[in-house]
Amino acid sequence: MQVEATGCANSIRFIASPNFDERPVGCAISLLVIHNISLPPDQFGGDGVAELFTNKLDPEAHPYYRTIHGLKVSSHFYIRRTGEIIQFVPCEKRAWHAGESCWQGRSRCNDFSIGIELEGSDSQPFTDSQYRMLVELTLELQKAYPIEHIAGHSDIAPGRKTDPGPCFDWERYRTALAAPR
Repeated sequence: MQVEATGCANSIRFIASPNFDERPVGCAISLLVIHNISLPPDQFGGDGVAELFTNKLDPEAHPYYRTIHGLKVSSHFYIRRTGEIIQFVPCEKRAWHAGESCWQGRSRCNDFSIGIELEGSDSQPFTDSQYRMLVELTLELQKAYPIEHIAGHSDIAPGRKTDPGPCFDWERYRTALAAPR
């Protein structure tokens, strides 16, 4: 099932990724994981991320793509720098976004999380449109699922991952989430 909500749901485009499977029976979605990604690295606006998440990335299109060719990954959502939201995996399914991970003593974060990728990098600020849509999407997901925690990929895979990175403004995000509606 795709996110069904007023607000941002009307602007969510769905592109099916094969990179998911079933969540464990009875496993509630309690964690939201924020990531960043750009393909090629530090370049924005292309189709590389969608191609990666749908297993259509051409390893000859860019030298970096050869190093990630064959990866089977996807997040549930991807927010482009323009604010466009693309959903790749239904929330009820387990997207392959976190890899080896642990949150508050629980391993296998993919089992109980929803992953949101922001088009970006560790070295460049995110856009106002991305923050606005991330907040709207987060609020809709919190209405639909018992999300208790929000963490960065670096929080659940320390030493292995750095995203969403030092340019992600956690205070701005949390303040916007708490603002009266």
